[in-house]
Amino acid sequence: MAQIAYPQDPQPAPHTGNGPFLVIANKGSGTNARDGEALTRALEVLSDEDARLRHWAPGEDLRALIAEEIRRGARTVVAAGGDGTVMAVADALHGQDAALAALPLGTFNYFTRGLGLPEDPEAAARALLEARPREIRVATVNGRVFLNNASLGIYPAILKEREDVYRRFGRRRLMAHWSVVRTFWRFQNPMRLTLTEKDGTTRSLRTPLLFVARSSYQLERFHLAGQSAIHRDRLAVLLGRGNSRAALFRLCWRLITRRMEEGRDYELIEAEAIRVETASSRPLLAFDGEKRRTRPPLDFAMDEVPLQVLLPSPEEAQQ
Repeated sequence: MAQIAYPQDPQPAPHTGNGPFLVIANKGSGTNARDGEALTRALEVLSDEDARLRHWAPGEDLRALIAEEIRRGARTVVAAGGDGTVMAVADALHGQDAALAALPLGTFNYFTRGLGLPEDPEAAARALLEARPREIRVATVNGRVFLNNASLGIYPAILKEREDVYRRFGRRRLMAHWSVVRTFWRFQNPMRLTLTEKDGTTRSLRTPLLFVARSSYQLERFHLAGQSAIHRDRLAVLLGRGNSRAALFRLCWRLITRRMEEGRDYELIEAEAIRVETASSRPLLAFDGEKRRTRPPLDFAMDEVPLQVLLPSPEEAQQ
């Protein structure tokens, strides 16, 4: 099920191709042989309309790199990697005169799955040749674009612990569950937050989790409410419930096993924009697979500047 609705074109313009393509791959990820071979095959497909590969590492000026390639004629910027790479490319491309596309080479690839693109990079590349650019609105946190979700509290803590456990013991399901147990013992108290909505409504609360979603596909996969907010171009803001140690453990377990229920485990609100103030001076923020310490307040908002994204036709999109 695609996360973006397709506009209805009564008289669609003839398709003239999406190239030249600029393909951006992260130097620090996707370096295994299988991903390398998949990228090579995808580039061969895109070369029918001219494709140029550039490697990029976090810390380098990605926006300047993209601007340079657009001046050289690139019409579509393709993020080759997982959600973190796609998010970085989307943020750097936002406001520039080219469309965003993606080749799934990461672990989860929620964004490409939500678009309905095939999970095989070579098949996804073929779909991009016939895809059409559409304007979508993106979410930002303190001006930084995110495409799937941004969160504070127990979920970023689980992600961080899981990375540490995987690094030491390998990527196994048992280790993913063990990371939840370790997080539970270390995560002592709910956060103290103050939320201010666009109309000035303010509320203070204690919660172990703030989860701001923009991906209908991801909400569906985690069996969470809020898809209607996404379709109305708003933020779906989930506030976890649980003040006791027992309630916190249940929330952790239901979150990782995808059995959270609205009302019982979390409250859902819709917002065009929301400011979050935290008692912590440097809370851990996770967004689209990335994690960083940041200073409050955190301003989550739907951006007014649209982003062009290549979408497969409804007939070709995965359902």
